[in-house]
Amino acid sequence: MPVSESGGAQLRGTNQSGMRIYNEKLILTLLRRFGAMPKSELTRMTGLSAQTVSVIMRGLENDGLVLRGEPVRGRIGQPSTPMALDPDGVFSIGMKIGRRSAALVLMDFTGAIRMQERVHYRYPLPGRMMEFLREGLEKARGQLDDVQWGRVAGIGIAAPFELWNWPEQLGAPAAEMEAWRDFSFGEEIARFTRLPVFVENDASCACGAENVFGLGREYSDFAYFFVGSFIGGGVVLNGAIFTGRTGNAGAFGTLPIRHHDRKGDQLIDSASIFVLETRLKEAGIDPSPLWLDPDGWDRFEPHLSDWIEMTGESLAIAAVSVCSVIDFEAVLVDGGFPAAVGERIVAAARRSLDTVDWQGIEKPNIQRAEVGANARVLGAASLPLFARYLLSHAINRKEAA
Repeated sequence: MPVSESGGAQLRGTNQSGMRIYNEKLILTLLRRFGAMPKSELTRMTGLSAQTVSVIMRGLENDGLVLRGEPVRGRIGQPSTPMALDPDGVFSIGMKIGRRSAALVLMDFTGAIRMQERVHYRYPLPGRMMEFLREGLEKARGQLDDVQWGRVAGIGIAAPFELWNWPEQLGAPAAEMEAWRDFSFGEEIARFTRLPVFVENDASCACGAENVFGLGREYSDFAYFFVGSFIGGGVVLNGAIFTGRTGNAGAFGTLPIRHHDRKGDQLIDSASIFVLETRLKEAGIDPSPLWLDPDGWDRFEPHLSDWIEMTGESLAIAAVSVCSVIDFEAVLVDGGFPAAVGERIVAAARRSLDTVDWQGIEKPNIQRAEVGANARVLGAASLPLFARYLLSHAINRKEAA
């Protein structure tokens, strides 16, 4: 049954007049999600007439948004010509602001990273973040010619909500963190660039990246956990991210978690990297390699193994809780850690499910997400692209057929 962009079982185009922009976005989204395909396949998947698809594709090609591939000859009939997104058709800037580090990327229309910059700090402050962004924009400008720079769709920002509320956990002066309370990204960034600015919660951005680039493409409904300095997440329903009334849906860090060997607390207190950081400091171990050497976590044993087991157990409890509310197809887990650590956390969570009472629901399907530590900044860079060129609803092959 055809539905609107906001969700449902199937996305289709419409031949009604006045719907060209929607149809263009639908076709561009299909090409981004499934890769190059001929106009005949796009006609089948969208339900549009062959003439309408031809007119749209001609316009997109003239605008430099799609490329014509080499004709593919079959046994009978005319050769088919696959069409694909032009990598140089659109660019976007993404910046992730974390509790211990920030990242900035220049991304092309296909999702490839053309440039990446990182900076580490004790805690984030607005002035330093704007300096990092301004410097990153200058470097990105140097990567593109004038025509390409004119195709930059905007700047996406992934940042935690209410940073001023976490001075104790960050080890930051409360007075300095108060600078975030009345800070406006749009106003401050407008001081040095006219590019449009799009701001979203960092965990929601990570969830969006997984939904577009990762394992999320295989599921219509899933809960997403991102284990960073703190833990956050996202909710995907009918293939689209659900952010809720205030934009904070999927704030799983506040979930009550009761372990068998200690009093109840919140998920953020047991399944966050700052917990490992604190334990290392208490043991007299420098925790800075957690941020400076993301592949060198083996040096932190045996504290690392203990933290992985606690995190896995906490995620198992959280998975049962969220699946008791919504019958998710999967619970995906990602984070700012080495790939091997992510695999161990998911394995620990699956083992812990055998000790958690999930009677009354199906056993949660806990899976390792695919995008990895870059999920937040990739999601941020995608924000301008979806705002101008793509549909926010994630299209599955079975839906578009």
